[in-house]
Amino acid sequence: MTNELNELATFAIVATERSFTRAAAKLGVSQSALSHTIRRLEQRLDLQLLARTTKSVAPTAAGAALLKDLAPALEQINRARLIAPSTALEAIATNLRGVCELSCPVRQL
Repeated sequence: MTNELNELATFAIVATERSFTRAAAKLGVSQSALSHTIRRLEQRLDLQLLARTTKSVAPTAAGAALLKDLAPALEQINRARLIAPSTALEAIATNLRGVCELSCPVRQL
């Protein structure tokens, strides 16, 4: 699932930026890697998501429809990833109860 989510997130960035060059710079990967990721996603979905020319990239009708649903979902996932660690730590901290015993060897001088 992680790989599929990464593919979808990559598509959203390329579609939003409307440029493989800008998306590659934003993600810190090569244009070739982005292109392969998008092609793999398109093959898996059996849909062309981006219309490519030598000078531009734009979502197809299918790509625009996917992006419309995908953008809010990715936003929610990113918010959850930011909130989850602090919420988990709070849950642990508020549930700590009891005695803690430590055993330490004593060195005699």
